[in-house]
Amino acid sequence: MTRSASPSGPTTSTRRPNVLVFFTDQQRWDTTGLHGNPHGLTPVLDRLAAEGVSVDHSFTCQPVCAPSRASLQTGQYPTTTGVFRNGLALPRDTPSLARSFRDAGYTTGYIGKWHLAGDHTAGPVPEEDRAGYEHWLAANLLEFTSDAYETTLYDGSGSPHPFEGYRADALGTAAIDFIDHARGQGHSQDQDHNQDRPFFLFLSFLEPHHQNSRDDYPAPNGYRDRYAPPWVPSDLAALGGGNWAEHLPGYYGMVRRLDEVLGRIVSALERRGEMAETVILFTSDHGCHFKTRNDEYKRSVHDASLRVPTVLRGPGLRGGVRLPELVSHVDLPPTLLRAAGIPVPPQMQGRSLLPLPHSTDGAEWPREVLFQISESEVGRGLRTDRWKYAATAPGADAWNEPRAERYQDAYLYDLHSDPDELRNLVDDPTHEDVLVKLRRRLAQRIVDSGEPRPSITARKTAPKAVSEDTV
Repeated sequence: MTRSASPSGPTTSTRRPNVLVFFTDQQRWDTTGLHGNPHGLTPVLDRLAAEGVSVDHSFTCQPVCAPSRASLQTGQYPTTTGVFRNGLALPRDTPSLARSFRDAGYTTGYIGKWHLAGDHTAGPVPEEDRAGYEHWLAANLLEFTSDAYETTLYDGSGSPHPFEGYRADALGTAAIDFIDHARGQGHSQDQDHNQDRPFFLFLSFLEPHHQNSRDDYPAPNGYRDRYAPPWVPSDLAALGGGNWAEHLPGYYGMVRRLDEVLGRIVSALERRGEMAETVILFTSDHGCHFKTRNDEYKRSVHDASLRVPTVLRGPGLRGGVRLPELVSHVDLPPTLLRAAGIPVPPQMQGRSLLPLPHSTDGAEWPREVLFQISESEVGRGLRTDRWKYAATAPGADAWNEPRAERYQDAYLYDLHSDPDELRNLVDDPTHEDVLVKLRRRLAQRIVDSGEPRPSITARKTAPKAVSEDTV
């Protein structure tokens, strides 16, 4: 494996860096210029990648909003956090990024969509359900307290704050206000105390997620027309069906506006002289297949659901590096903590990416990522460089059962010959040797994630379980 540039070494600054997470919702990896989208939607992100580190093969642990968000707050798999589907609250005593940064002296803030306080509220989030964040301006279910030009967020006391203008712009403005106050500008009563404290800000957008109330992708006024007719990713074009023909132009318009908001925040950091000392992580919770794989937008084993754009830029994360390793969402929280020089809690299940840009071959990095599927099915799978393999639990209650004791082969794709995952080879007898190896690898990765070892069998032939003495 090779890297496209030689990175700079780790920062020598004695001050801990600021950390900003720019988190989008339901954004495919191929919406970005760095992954070949021809519309020029993400020039700011592409520049950050050219200066920093692009994680070219980045995958969610679980392609549903709440489970993915729980993983990013904790560095744990969804079944470890207990948030294995939407509607479940993050346990209040879970070690989190905010608590680690706060304990290290950071000013911590959260702005935007939370989705980790269960379904008992759409708007205000009780303090005990905020995972340790100090500054708070968010809504638990932003999709239900806002529309494209109607945004309401709730502060730490639960009071509503309505915003004018496009929703992504409103969140961007709130983020710039937080940065100014956190670093000692503005009128915060704590500005003298805060000016010497670095900040950790988690900025969580709803875009480019569909607007639930009308199943639409509402771009800023005039932006949808810019991308009609749209460039169509090859998997959508090959599958047919779905609603991408209707919604891709609006979806692309939303992505474009997100990049403009990112540009405003970068400019604010540059004006303040903070850019060189700020770690920026850009990523998304999951992708979008536009109802081509099932009757909605995600919750499938395919890269359209699992793969997301991920870029890091900041001290120790420079040089225009394109990482070839397969990276999971559980790896991102330890990366941020290590980049800030903060110890990683032992409960976190991922590993820091920080050494990878400076290594020559990434030989010690895992050869696959584990993903979990809920709501649509109870499933587990692996994504390797060549293979996508997943097993499902027949008859399991996908809403109420977080795991299963028994799984059966369900999906096998050869990503070298079939990158769009159009031909499921799971019943092809010529791939039995591949399946045997992948069953063993999957069983071991499930155990490594903290679950009991399951049996995994062939779908049509006599059961051939993977037992402990064969792994």
